[in-house]
Amino acid sequence: MQITTKAIVLSSLKYGDTSLIVKAFTASDGLKSYLLKGVMGSKKGKLKPAYFLPLMQLEIVANHKNKGTLESLREVKVAMPYRTLHTDIVKNSIVLFLAEMLSNSIHEEEQDESLFNYLEYALLWLDEHPANPNFHLLFLLNLTKYLGFYPDTSFQNSPFFDLQEGSFNKTPSLNPLIQGELLENFKRFLGTNFDALQAIQLTKSNRRELLKMVILYYRLHVHGFREPKSLAVLNAVFQ
Repeated sequence: MQITTKAIVLSSLKYGDTSLIVKAFTASDGLKSYLLKGVMGSKKGKLKPAYFLPLMQLEIVANHKNKGTLESLREVKVAMPYRTLHTDIVKNSIVLFLAEMLSNSIHEEEQDESLFNYLEYALLWLDEHPANPNFHLLFLLNLTKYLGFYPDTSFQNSPFFDLQEGSFNKTPSLNPLIQGELLENFKRFLGTNFDALQAIQLTKSNRRELLKMVILYYRLHVHGFREPKSLAVLNAVFQ
């Protein structure tokens, strides 16, 4: 079935000498993977490798067989041209990390309009504003709303956050916990938005430790989650 839809690139992997396998989150059908034959070897083709940089926002015309196999693309154009995401070294490091986190976290081949809208909005916000060292933390915590495991804030004044249960508790459990100063920093991100990021100030060590906890939170709640290889690059940028 031929379909026209918006799509956000999650990853692209070289296949053979001239082809790419591109994984994208589409507005119409959720996660899809495409085989782009000969795209790396042709200078005259409609499909350019530059279209498939991480988190590019595209409009595509695709053939979807919906049989769990690799799909094909007929036409591609940039839906939202970025000004800074792939040229600013800090933002590009954030993009590489978030693309890997999204690729490891989104598995559903079904439409999810609210998730797609969130990704569109967040990426454009990052493109249009100065790089903030806490952006990826808020992005990932807000993303859990759409993945189904946003923290239960019913007892937010409790001294422990149970990562396995996703809730605040008055007493400690044997599960991984956030507590103390780290818990206070964690709570500052809950219920806030990107425009309020400037008010959140963290030390480098606190930011790194909090990110470690957020990644653990994902590992506990996303089936088959893999540790992001790009984390080391992100940490180096925010030294």
